[in-house]
Amino acid sequence: REDRGRSPQRDFHILFVPRRSLLCEQWLKEQGVLGSFIHREQYSLDLIPFDGDLLSMESESAFKECYLESDQTSLYHAAKGLMTLQALYGTIPQIFGKGECARHVANMMMRMKREFPGSQNSIFPVFDTLLLLDRNVDLLTPLATQLTYEGLIDEIYGIQNTYVKLPPEKFAPKKQGEGAKDLPTEPKKLQLNSAEELYAEIRDKNFNAVGSVLSKKAKIISAAFEERHHAKTVGEIKQFVSQLPHMQAARSSLANHTSIAELIKDITTSEDFFDNLTVEQEFMSGIDTDKVNNYIEDCIAQKHPLIKILRLVCLQSVCNSGLKQKVLDHYKREIIQTYGYEHVLTLNNLEKAGLLKPQTGGRNNYPTIRKTLRLWMDDVNEQNPNDISYVYSGYAPLSVRLAQLLARPGWRSIEEVLKMLPGPHFEERQQLPTGLQKKRQQGENRVTLVFFLGGVTYAEIAALRFLSQMEDGGTEYVIATTKLINGTSWIKSLMEKLEPAPF
Repeated sequence: REDRGRSPQRDFHILFVPRRSLLCEQWLKEQGVLGSFIHREQYSLDLIPFDGDLLSMESESAFKECYLESDQTSLYHAAKGLMTLQALYGTIPQIFGKGECARHVANMMMRMKREFPGSQNSIFPVFDTLLLLDRNVDLLTPLATQLTYEGLIDEIYGIQNTYVKLPPEKFAPKKQGEGAKDLPTEPKKLQLNSAEELYAEIRDKNFNAVGSVLSKKAKIISAAFEERHHAKTVGEIKQFVSQLPHMQAARSSLANHTSIAELIKDITTSEDFFDNLTVEQEFMSGIDTDKVNNYIEDCIAQKHPLIKILRLVCLQSVCNSGLKQKVLDHYKREIIQTYGYEHVLTLNNLEKAGLLKPQTGGRNNYPTIRKTLRLWMDDVNEQNPNDISYVYSGYAPLSVRLAQLLARPGWRSIEEVLKMLPGPHFEERQQLPTGLQKKRQQGENRVTLVFFLGGVTYAEIAALRFLSQMEDGGTEYVIATTKLINGTSWIKSLMEKLEPAPF
């Protein structure tokens, strides 16, 4: 339209975020307008910092692309992001990895280093180790319901780019004598990150330990406000007034989190939540994983949300290294008869991704993996945890166990189990220029960057933060990922969305 007009010519620019797409350029070319764009640039957004110890590429379809479509574009961008990180924070001397995608990323990094010999920088390395982990090495963790405060907020309401939208009725200011005529209808939008003191303290706790922290905080805050009655001199009053903004922020933060905790509690105390959790925990501790589960059958019969059913069936399949053909067929038939034939494609995708599969070779390796890696702990302390298994009230995320064992005593101690998990495991060393090798001070922690290829859950992040804080741990963790996921968003990304017929 612009070309037809006789007005003075304007310049057009197009900026692709996060990367240029050849398909898009091809389409513009077919429309005959590609030439009108003087500049075609891209703003490559590889790793976005979400918090002090968390980076994400926010690439929603990375898992599906890698495991279903054999498209490794997201791995290339992960490697590029890591190269940028090394340019800023020094070469990472040791790289460990487990899984096919991890191997690809490491190979691409080595290749990029060879192709840009100038990338040898003289920055003192911040990270000692990089651990690359494929999501499909541990398919179990995202399927289970996360039981940390932040994990449950994500499971129930979904956290999008650190923001959560909550039902507004809990947040309405209570006024005397007014009915509920003007309740807010807009969802309440809150930002969640560790800049908020209270959230930083409770986000990684097991939900059962959150209530006591909130009530303790409430006492402290009301005591602080009481102080104003004791302020006599001008100096004391002035000091009280100077602390007021901080105290008011703390009070509103406490009010918000008390409301969120009440919303979550309504759900976690429901019978349905309890039954679902019981079945998950039975599967993870190895009880009755090889036969059709009654609870799952009942849920299908009552037409519970399909994603809930798929999560449970996939969890059973993973905890049993696949299902017997008879059991698998039974589930598939029930799901298709209840929810519609179009879900055949979704079931096919889950099978391709290894989440739902027939048992081949007849051997179930999961019990061996569970015992060797101590994935199930019977005596879990939710209030004052002493092991990462508190994030799922008994189950220790396999991915985080691998990171923990890598730090001490090293992966050589678990060679046999590593062979049972999918994909190769490897170690690469990157030479550092002389003078940049770290001399470790007494009591100085090592820093490990753990990169999850295909997504990470908030519960895994909480478990890694717990390891960072352990007195005798000796390792601090920084987490990077292609996307922050939970079981629901993950399964959703693998579902086939069918377009309605055009006529």
